[in-house]
Amino acid sequence: MENSLRQIPPVDELLQRKSIREVEARVGHRLVLEVTRKVLQDLRETISRGSRSDTSAESLEKEILKEVERATDLSLQPVINATGVILHTNLGRAPLAPEALDHLARVAAGYSNLEYDLEHGERGRRDVHTNRLFSLLLGVERSLVVNNNAAAVFLALNTLAEGAEVIVSRGELIEIGGSFRIPDVCMKSGAVLREVGTTNRTRTSDYAAAINERTRVLLRVHPSNFRIVGFTERPRLEALVELAHQHNLLLMEDLGSGCLLDLTSCGVRDEFPVSLSLKAGADVVAFSGDKLLGGPQAGIVVGKREPLDRIRSNPLFRALRVDKLTIAVMEATISLYLQGRFDAIPVMRMMRLSKAEIAVRAERLAKRISALPAFTAVLQDGESVIGGGSTPGQSLPTTLVAIRHAQHSATMLESTLRRRKPPILGRIEQDTFVLDLRTVEDRQDDDLLRGFEQIR
Repeated sequence: MENSLRQIPPVDELLQRKSIREVEARVGHRLVLEVTRKVLQDLRETISRGSRSDTSAESLEKEILKEVERATDLSLQPVINATGVILHTNLGRAPLAPEALDHLARVAAGYSNLEYDLEHGERGRRDVHTNRLFSLLLGVERSLVVNNNAAAVFLALNTLAEGAEVIVSRGELIEIGGSFRIPDVCMKSGAVLREVGTTNRTRTSDYAAAINERTRVLLRVHPSNFRIVGFTERPRLEALVELAHQHNLLLMEDLGSGCLLDLTSCGVRDEFPVSLSLKAGADVVAFSGDKLLGGPQAGIVVGKREPLDRIRSNPLFRALRVDKLTIAVMEATISLYLQGRFDAIPVMRMMRLSKAEIAVRAERLAKRISALPAFTAVLQDGESVIGGGSTPGQSLPTTLVAIRHAQHSATMLESTLRRRKPPILGRIEQDTFVLDLRTVEDRQDDDLLRGFEQIR
């Protein structure tokens, strides 16, 4: 052990090696020095544990170069999503519109009027930028944006019902991604949850029977990530609004996925636009920004002025508010809705693509892949899903590119393509690697082909 430790080259000697000097000129002395010290320290610890290790300068040089590259290689990176899952939670959900990214770049590159009233030359509020657009789009009196929909629901309940009761149907006590549950969010907000009805059937009379002097809010939760079918019953929103207002209570709806358009023409059912909740008279409506809306991660609260002004005044609002980057992307995205430019929003465009439109691209790509040695690619019918906790049990018809290799398994193809740059993510069906181009931009088709060209 002692002999091995003595054979470790000193730091200065390693720093003088040609390849290390070259990488130092590119990334700076400090990073190379820290990496070199860490590599040597790890080597000493390995030897001290009794393990045999290569202490040559050549071996250490390679390790140092590898660690420097790892340190300068950013972890978060773009991927090609060929899974057919439009709102893939693990892949960042909604991709952003080019117009939104352009606006983001302009705002982020310098200073902005985030909280400055240019007309009056005084301090302003950051939520004015999105508030005016949501007012135009939805006709609401007030809107707020926080960092996600769970935060929006938490903040609203904390403001409107802390220490009091919130009535909700047992059939709506959902769990969303990451084990976050409506009862837990409600409890942490300080409100007391009062369950009514049964899992599959809840009536307006169940809510009415539960109202007492401590009740403040009737909460309706859209079960966006699951469906109960068969012997079911759920009150109409208008009936709950009428009941709430008869007792001077607030009706709040958590819409979850944030649908702004009627999507039935795309084959999407049971995702009701926010405007319908507002038209029915809901006082407060909360929904996500990075799901069906197609914008950045955010929680949006819209509704009537009085309850939203109270929510805005809650000290927790500052802890949950969004930054200029989110606001820039959000206002640019909502502006596209106002202009009727729905296909400029990637999520909208992907959902609206027909099976026939996808087939045209799929056939072109299949021919190019089949021309590569040992590959065969054919078209087959398949299904895309929206994902992100939206439209459970529903799918969109698509055309898949089914790919096989003469020597390699589907698992090997999947693993190899996932590890390249940019990573290509598809799926395996019946021992075949398949691509769904619904979630792939046209400009990425050449990248897909290059990924297969690198497989021998």
